[in-house]
Amino acid sequence: MTTQTLGVDGAELVYDVRGPVPAADGQPLLFMIGQPMTAEGFEDLAGHFTDRTVVTYDPRGLGRSVRTDGRTDNTPERQADDLHLLIAHLGAGPVEVFGSSGGAVTGLALAARHPDDVVTLVAHEPPINGVLPDAANATRARNGFNEAYEKGGRGAGMAQFIAMTAWQGEFTEEYFAQPAADPAMFGMPAEDDGLRDDPLLSKQSWAITDYRPDPDALGKSRVVIAVGEESAGTYTARTAEATAQLLGQTATVFPSHHGGFLGGGFGYAGKPAEFAARLREVLAG
Repeated sequence: MTTQTLGVDGAELVYDVRGPVPAADGQPLLFMIGQPMTAEGFEDLAGHFTDRTVVTYDPRGLGRSVRTDGRTDNTPERQADDLHLLIAHLGAGPVEVFGSSGGAVTGLALAARHPDDVVTLVAHEPPINGVLPDAANATRARNGFNEAYEKGGRGAGMAQFIAMTAWQGEFTEEYFAQPAADPAMFGMPAEDDGLRDDPLLSKQSWAITDYRPDPDALGKSRVVIAVGEESAGTYTARTAEATAQLLGQTATVFPSHHGGFLGGGFGYAGKPAEFAARLREVLAG
């Protein structure tokens, strides 16, 4: 693996390349992208694709990719344009893309804005509020974990975020009538560190969940919306299924949960070997 930096307008993008560019066997490069997760989250999954050239990166302002534009907001359009510049820099497009969570939304924006860049996108559980029948309440629930974060810090915000993402079904008044989630229930400290810049819990990434795909703009790329078999009924499973329906398809089932490609180093271990095998099948068409 080699690690390099690409200077773009307003940021220094740090990316990792596993394998030759262009790929020795003529296959497309395989990009693995997340948000707010950075490149390190794909180490286990990439390890199951040693026969492919895999590219991972840290989105601008996250991990190793330093911003110089003075901004803190994370938008799928800006991140998609960054990826477009990275693909052009590598000179090896079009590419295949696996996008996880917010990275799945970035992948949808990339395929829409730069259709010549993407041959196949597998978008795994994109968190998009607007596709849900209870979109207003999903946004209200998002506002709830942000309010908990602003009031009590990361532990309080993350506990409320976990409560939201674990909730089964639509966000009804029963959900909102619950007492605030206790960080101790999830083994997290309740102390407030005073910081309010978390890209997940602050308002910095609201443009991700506010994004709505345009089916007409996605016609040139092959787009597969994926959902974890263990995610059934949860927020990101419902957004995946509704996004798939918007695009005229049924969500493709993958092993495990929202982080099903993760190994044991992240405290949320999935089934990376099984997940990788399924991803191979889907990419092969």
